[in-house]
Amino acid sequence: MNAMTNIEKLQQKLSGQDCGALITSDVSRRYFCGFKSSAGVILVTKEQSYLIIDSRYFDKAKQRVTDCRVLLLEDMRSQLTELLLKHNIRKLMLESDYMTLTEYADYREKLHFVDLDASPELSQFIWDMRIIKSDEEVALIVKAQRIAEKAFERLVDNISRDMTEKQVAALLNYYMMDCGADDLSFETIAASGVNSASPHAVPTDKKLEEGDFLTLDFGAVVDSYHSDMTRTLAVGQVTPEMEKLYNAVYYANQDGIKAVKPGINGKVVDSVARATLAAWGGYDKYFGHGLGHGVGLEIHEQPTLSQRSRSMLRPGMIVTVEPGAYISGRFGVRIEDMVVVTENGCDVLTKSSKNLIHI
Repeated sequence: MNAMTNIEKLQQKLSGQDCGALITSDVSRRYFCGFKSSAGVILVTKEQSYLIIDSRYFDKAKQRVTDCRVLLLEDMRSQLTELLLKHNIRKLMLESDYMTLTEYADYREKLHFVDLDASPELSQFIWDMRIIKSDEEVALIVKAQRIAEKAFERLVDNISRDMTEKQVAALLNYYMMDCGADDLSFETIAASGVNSASPHAVPTDKKLEEGDFLTLDFGAVVDSYHSDMTRTLAVGQVTPEMEKLYNAVYYANQDGIKAVKPGINGKVVDSVARATLAAWGGYDKYFGHGLGHGVGLEIHEQPTLSQRSRSMLRPGMIVTVEPGAYISGRFGVRIEDMVVVTENGCDVLTKSSKNLIHI
């Protein structure tokens, strides 16, 4: 028997024949119909699903989309009205997590004859689906990760100390695209010296200098799926204090990964890595963010690994493990891997070495 499609799972979720769902966000459209676009809606009913999309995407959507009937957008109000009446839809569930108040008011005015359900129910159901990755999704994320790793290897071979942070980031971005990325996961971070003490530093015109740490946080996108990794390099020789900090973060990363397994709370995994930093001389006080987050169609997804996390890990979840320590005004270190939760623990998806590389 063939596995149920995402659309079929959503159809099964609908409470009755008179209940429908309206998918309006870019990310959910990609998830349910496998087609990336910046516009369009999916109407899901018990009997049939429809992708209504404009002329920019219509021909490609007709070729690629198999789980929905593809309709050319002409007049959204009249087309949705006709379909809702055709299927006798009285209640229409909306994606509350992605819909603005203005958009909601617009749909309420257009579709005044149905009960619009703006509760979190639909969004929560979609999150519950997306949080567990299929084998195909894992394969796309791994492919994106391999591209990022190949680009990183090229960067290490070609970086020079007269480069600025902006030039390093630009070169890494070029290598990812040249290696086959469809896009970048986010704006690449290249932070050296004192700037490495800022977790989300923006690349500047500062040149690399002897004795700097250089933190690189980057990722590639393949068919809408993201990767995410961080490595911290040494520019020449660094001080024993800096090496100690690097080793503390390295072992916090290792211990955090060992703690990832089914049935454990994300808060517990975070506490394990934090305890390791504390054991290395109180470096936990320099760790100001959560240990990790889910990765998939978006760069930050559920579940979370943090001090406030309520997430229980389950097989098929993909999370980052990214401890860091940032000493304000001096330097910082972050090391980040992606892992997929398995039946007995987790598999590390990131293959790049975590030994301190000197450039």
